Amino acid sequence: MMLSWLSIVRLGLVQMALGAIVVLTTSTLNRLMVVELGLLAVLPGLLVALHYGIQITRPNWGFLSDSGGNRTRWIIGGMVALAAGGMLAAYGVVVLDGAFALGLAISVVAYALIGLGVGASGTSLLALLATATAEHRRAAAATITWLMMIAGIAVTAGVVGALLQPYSPALLLKLVGIVCGGAVLLSVVATWGIERGVVARPAPEPMPFRDGLAEIWAEPKARAFTIFVFLSMTAYFLQELILEPYAGLVFAFTPGQSTQLSGAQNGGVFVGMLLVGIAATGLRLGALRDWVIAGCMGSACALLAIAALGQVGLPLLVPATVALGFFNGMFAVAAIGSMMALAGEGREAREGTRMGLWGAAQAIAAGFGGLLGAACVDLLRVALGDAPAFGIVFAGEACIFIAAALMAARIMEGRRRMPASLVPGE
Repeated sequence: MMLSWLSIVRLGLVQMALGAIVVLTTSTLNRLMVVELGLLAVLPGLLVALHYGIQITRPNWGFLSDSGGNRTRWIIGGMVALAAGGMLAAYGVVVLDGAFALGLAISVVAYALIGLGVGASGTSLLALLATATAEHRRAAAATITWLMMIAGIAVTAGVVGALLQPYSPALLLKLVGIVCGGAVLLSVVATWGIERGVVARPAPEPMPFRDGLAEIWAEPKARAFTIFVFLSMTAYFLQELILEPYAGLVFAFTPGQSTQLSGAQNGGVFVGMLLVGIAATGLRLGALRDWVIAGCMGSACALLAIAALGQVGLPLLVPATVALGFFNGMFAVAAIGSMMALAGEGREAREGTRMGLWGAAQAIAAGFGGLLGAACVDLLRVALGDAPAFGIVFAGEACIFIAAALMAARIMEGRRRMPASLVPGE
């Protein structure tokens, strides 16, 4: 027996819970460190880079869940670790205000737990979806779970942002505790009994990483696409750690308002993904390459608008940020669709190996992009002030998106439909 539609939606709730915790640790807590505590933006940048860097261990978690025969155990265990890391990260921010060294130590442990939790829970969940979903349902199942994750991010950011006013450390800990506890409870209920009722296809024995890297790097298409993934994901994540501090320092947004801004951005991502999913899958409008290029160019224009707003002082940051999210979502889902289509090409159809390498490239780019944006802002603020420093970094990010669009135009084929499988992940 394969997964039913109800079971697929239930597993999507786990993705929703995962996104709900992660958005608080990578956006709200980051803003508090930079604006309320006055710390250098590179500090949360390093912490988030640690969280993404640890996720390079995803293939190991996948192997453990394959060999253990009980993926639910790893899903729940990973979610518990993620929730503990999220709660500890919030506590670390509170401690940082009075005891920097102790708070930093707590934060390092917290973000390491977050990386381990996301890797263990997210990878095992995707493995269960991949091996227990009927082939004709995989595209829809993956789209459902991806959109549920984005919805969880957007709703959590919006609601917590509204409730986090006026800000206080006690209120922060209370809200993060509710989100983390609710995420674990929701994950337990969502996965209860699902795995016992399905017969999953056995996963193939993974090939050694070095052999896979050598084999795939020898393929021109895969090599070019790996570079594209790194370039585009660097641009995608470059603003992750600086947008909320920008809103606080330049536009005087409160912590609650900047958290709501993150929710609005992810709401735009949701709409952009949904648009491409309907247009490319249901209506067969446009090639995936066209959607990728349009998303990259639109993101570049939105970033230039965000940079310009800080210089002229117009109160239009929210609509510009929603536009950025919309084009980000458009680009991301089309790029992932192209990735899945290309994964089956080349020698021996090593889909898992190719996806693993591209996933590693994405994780490295996410950590590198966030850290690069934060470090550049820190350096430029010393010489130029807040608004010009952020504006230059946003403009640089726009240039990287334009370069990614040009590269996509050269290396991608004009595919007019989404592939048979589309795998979501944090």
